[in-house]
Amino acid sequence: MPEPRQPAVFAIGAQRGFADALAEGLLKRYANDRLGLARATLLIPNHRAGRAITEALVRHAAQGLLLPRMVLIGDIDLDESLGALLDPLGDGADVPPAVDPLERRFRLAAIITREGKGRAGADDPAEALRLACDYARVLDQLQIEERTLDQLDSIDVEADLAEHWAAARDLFLRVGRAWAAELSELGRIDPADRRNRLLDKAATRWRDHPPQTPVIAAGITTSAPAIARLLRGIADLPKGMVVLPGLDLDMDTALWEAIGHPVTTPVPPGSEAVEKPAITHPQYHLKQLLHAMSVSREEVQAWQTEPRTGLAADRARLLRSIFLPARLSDRWVTLEAADRRTKGIRIIEAENPDEEAQAIGLLVRQALDVPARRVAIVTPDRSLAARVIAHLRRWQIEADDSAGEALPVTPPGRFLLAVAQCLADDFAPVALLDLFKHPLAQAGDGRRAWLDEVRALDKLLRGPRPAPGLAGIDAAIGNRPLKAWWHDVKALLAPVAKWPRDPQPLSATIQAIAAAADSLSGQAVWTGLAGRCASDIVQQLLARTGTHDPRVTPSQAVDILARLMREKAVRPPYGKHPRVAIYGLLEARLQSADLVICAGLNEGIWPQIPSPDPWLAPMVRNALGLPPLEMRVGLAAQDLAGALASAEVVLTRARRDGSAPTVASRFLLRLQAVAPDRLMENHETLVLARRLDRRLPLARIEKPAPRPDAGQRVKRLSVTELDRLRADPFAFYAKRILALPSLDPVDAEPSAAWRGTLVHEILEYWHREDGLDAASLVPRACRYLDETNVHPLIKALWRPRLVAALDWIAEETRSLAVAGRRMIDAERSGTFIIDGVEIRGKADRIDRLPDGTLAIVDYKTGKPPSARQVEAGYALQLGLLGMMAERGGFLAKDDQPEIAGKAAAFEYWSLTRSKSGDFGHRESPVGRRGSELTADAMLPTAERFLREALEKWILGDAPFTAKLVPDQATYTEYDQLMRLAEWYGRQGSGE
Repeated sequence: MPEPRQPAVFAIGAQRGFADALAEGLLKRYANDRLGLARATLLIPNHRAGRAITEALVRHAAQGLLLPRMVLIGDIDLDESLGALLDPLGDGADVPPAVDPLERRFRLAAIITREGKGRAGADDPAEALRLACDYARVLDQLQIEERTLDQLDSIDVEADLAEHWAAARDLFLRVGRAWAAELSELGRIDPADRRNRLLDKAATRWRDHPPQTPVIAAGITTSAPAIARLLRGIADLPKGMVVLPGLDLDMDTALWEAIGHPVTTPVPPGSEAVEKPAITHPQYHLKQLLHAMSVSREEVQAWQTEPRTGLAADRARLLRSIFLPARLSDRWVTLEAADRRTKGIRIIEAENPDEEAQAIGLLVRQALDVPARRVAIVTPDRSLAARVIAHLRRWQIEADDSAGEALPVTPPGRFLLAVAQCLADDFAPVALLDLFKHPLAQAGDGRRAWLDEVRALDKLLRGPRPAPGLAGIDAAIGNRPLKAWWHDVKALLAPVAKWPRDPQPLSATIQAIAAAADSLSGQAVWTGLAGRCASDIVQQLLARTGTHDPRVTPSQAVDILARLMREKAVRPPYGKHPRVAIYGLLEARLQSADLVICAGLNEGIWPQIPSPDPWLAPMVRNALGLPPLEMRVGLAAQDLAGALASAEVVLTRARRDGSAPTVASRFLLRLQAVAPDRLMENHETLVLARRLDRRLPLARIEKPAPRPDAGQRVKRLSVTELDRLRADPFAFYAKRILALPSLDPVDAEPSAAWRGTLVHEILEYWHREDGLDAASLVPRACRYLDETNVHPLIKALWRPRLVAALDWIAEETRSLAVAGRRMIDAERSGTFIIDGVEIRGKADRIDRLPDGTLAIVDYKTGKPPSARQVEAGYALQLGLLGMMAERGGFLAKDDQPEIAGKAAAFEYWSLTRSKSGDFGHRESPVGRRGSELTADAMLPTAERFLREALEKWILGDAPFTAKLVPDQATYTEYDQLMRLAEWYGRQGSGE
């Protein structure tokens, strides 16, 4: 019987670049056989590792070489499967095929909906699909760690679990058993289960029939039982080797023991370990892997003999010191100088993320001046990565971003979601215009003409939201010139034009959305890499059938489509810079570069806060022996230790994120505590970054006061414009002289002007056609509301208030008529000339009092002006209309006689709540307590302020000063034009 062979397990320290060290060692081992390396089989964790090892082999080969065969172990987190050697075609009949991941998610969602009656969100297909995604992730963890539902069921922690956790565990068990029954009927298994079986099959095959060629497992750190058994089997092969990355063989025994002993078996409830392991230590998961392989650290050999001095040795001691377990952190006091050396490490602490990204961009640009110099930016912060990419484009540098671009932010993905959102919002103006303005909408030669029509539609749809559906847009367009164009557009939207609002099959809804996107874009939505990716998702969703095709509303369909698209990344295969790469933490493992920039070193980002398990309580996970969620902190520490292996490393963070201060990463704080070296702080790069985008000296913006010549000053004013002219002359100048009308926002809330126009029209025709019949007013208003092209919600909210206020107007009109006061006209236009200037206006209502004088009434849907405003000359409408009546300005018109006489009463009829709580009340600005303004003084006051304004701004040359009286300048539509925020508040106390 042959003597047992020591397992061939090797390690490359974290202070060495793994790919380069591995390549150098392989070339030395097979230097005497030109085909020796080509005969070898390399088991690697993922595609990125294979690319890094390939590039390292090419760099270290003095001459040409034949590469070894590389086989993926497959990383479920990266959605990668096993390589062909471990999953051979036609040789796995005894291992059933895996169920499609998307099909599994939809089937699980259907089971959760069925089994989770009463659970929040279970009845919502979009929420059920989210729960199914989390369920599949936990199910994969159970199967990777080879835990079963029976083990979960046997755990007795009901007394210690909160009620919602107990309910979640029970639902998990019911769903799991139902899912197992469905899998049995399908003849398929879960992907993680199939992976375990194939790995065990490969381990058994190699044990019974050892390969005659070298088999090397390199860079694999997963401690899953099936992988650990395979690695142990490879280590025992005659020509097998396992090379572990980042294992510290020089760590003293006390420190190795202080990390603790991994827990790989279920822990009985209620039992406590004597000492909890340091699961956040970067060596913990490697110690766990060795334990699962039944290999002691003493049996692990160094891949290459490393010198005890030099940068690599100094970096190894520094890393060991930084990541000391908490119980041994007192060693920091007695660390020697050799354990604190930070040569090659720089730290940049920027003020904000943009400054951090700018500094990183500068470092990359400087590094690329050196030929063949490679730069890697490692960060888990995707927003920071996007900022860096944008800054690098300043120098036409397109970084190779391993995360790619999320499908929803690509033009095809955004366009597809825009169509779906338009359907979900029932063709609301914002969603519709967003779709029509998208670059893929009618792209091509007709794009310019298309945008001209879209802009015209944009202007038309400003204001309150029209009625829902395309019928509301039809009513808004009416017989305008847009009608012919709109008819053609509706043909393009035909697939979704009359889509039901009640739940429909998801596949049918997606098919309609895809058909509309196809016709509206002329099939451009499916072109390019992103278009093909969007097409793949649509095809997968169209394949849903039977009970696994949930019935969804349009809004739920948008949520499902957006969620699935966010999981897809578009990675261009070429066109990026060959020497600049941006990695996430998973992708950065085993990578190397001449300059490594670790960015976003703030707590909560690096390390990230572990996401809670929505299905299994921490107590249950511990009882099952599943890896604790906090272990991800240790993996983040190992990722940082691997990045620090480079000769030149820059660590960056931002002191503030948005408006809130940040906390430096615990890893960075440990480094600064161990080696408080001020030389690490890289101030020069920050200074350059700030100078690069230095702002020009701020120009002091003064309050604008344009002074047009006499020929430009208008000679016609309305009675409502005088208030604006006196309070904010610049706003009058912008509106009347520059002729810049303000546009309502799209889908705006009903403004006071919009409500007032509708009320005035109702009351006008109530007078002209209904003869002030009280019984006819509310029915007329209801008819107007029903015919108005606004959203039903707006009508429903406003109708009760309007009806109550109009009832009050009808009753008030009847009571005044009994007292001898009668209404003689409504919405009557008039004009008069003063100092050569035409003053025009429209009276909402004019009443004849019993003594023959007139009462001028102004309807208000909002708060009426106060007596002080009228007395100060900032609410002159009633007084000017009184002047118009006395000067014979209301001439005979059509069948309406001339209105003339003395104005003796001035009133505001407000439709808002009165002090008593009822809708509708009557106010007069004259004769109030504390006010000297009387009815007889109303017209002279108005005339005085009118002549003063005409003399200054219309007939004179006074400047049109912005916000002359800020308290009375309540209109804001021209504030941006006058650059209000740049000068307001700097006025002297006298202004």
